[in-house]
Amino acid sequence: MNGSMTQQELTERELLSRPVAGLQYMLSQLAQGYPELLHIMVDGVFGERTLEAVMRFQKAFGLPVTGVVNRETWDAVRDRWVALEGRTGDTRPTQLFPSEGTTVQEGQEREYMVLPQTMFQILSRQLEGIVPHPADGIHGSASAENVRWLQKAAGLPQTGTLDRSTWDVLSRLYEVFVVRELEKKPLFIGGWG
Repeated sequence: MNGSMTQQELTERELLSRPVAGLQYMLSQLAQGYPELLHIMVDGVFGERTLEAVMRFQKAFGLPVTGVVNRETWDAVRDRWVALEGRTGDTRPTQLFPSEGTTVQEGQEREYMVLPQTMFQILSRQLEGIVPHPADGIHGSASAENVRWLQKAAGLPQTGTLDRSTWDVLSRLYEVFVVRELEKKPLFIGGWG
């Protein structure tokens, strides 16, 4: 996108593909809940305002105030943003995964695995790193690798085991990248012209 963009125009897909814009978006969202943080424009340029926003964030949350977005700072921003989204976001995990405590380990076969495998298939069209895999209900090596990819992206332990936490992240990604995208497309209401 050229020029500056509104926060509404910046999708979560862009958070992953444009790290500076993603950082700016997360910081600007956090500024709404933390008055000591700086409201900034999301323009994809790491300029003076972004530097100041990073430094204010580091000071507010007890990190070394360097202005450098190292792994510690990035993780802190992401974790605070995820927590804020959890309180204020309008997405919700689909409640189709079996009860809390249920897990599917690599090599196991469960009929309900067809659903997350299908979701991964659809997401693989939009997100790099997901391997297309048949939705066969068998949590084989490719299926487990997709789960590990998702767990890594979400900051979860990379076990390859599908559990409730991983399911919740997958549901949220699916809603953001698939459901919301479909909602943006105009509905066909009939007619020829």
